[in-house]
Amino acid sequence: MVYDSARALARQIRTSQEYKDYKQAKDKAFENETTKALVERYHALQVQVQSSMMSGTQNEVLMAELKKVGEILQFNPDASEYLIAEYRLVKMLADVYKILADAAEMDLSMLG
Repeated sequence: MVYDSARALARQIRTSQEYKDYKQAKDKAFENETTKALVERYHALQVQVQSSMMSGTQNEVLMAELKKVGEILQFNPDASEYLIAEYRLVKMLADVYKILADAAEMDLSMLG
């Protein structure tokens, strides 16, 4: 029953406006190999920066590179549209996860 509901939710997510906007923006942005490489580098840097911060250190070199790549992407309309759509989809998924965690009486405060 729970798995059936999860599959139904997955289908609803795939038909949501957030997902449709994300998919369309991603396809358009990733048509350009340079844009695709920059977005992938940006995501990798985000993970590395978050990881270093969680370990109690702050890597200034990574932070500077993340900022620089982010500024470059900001001036690319396709990349900017993609990152905004991605944020909206991730926000929706985080909200859904919080609802599920609340139902299981789990505390997610450690996730920030």
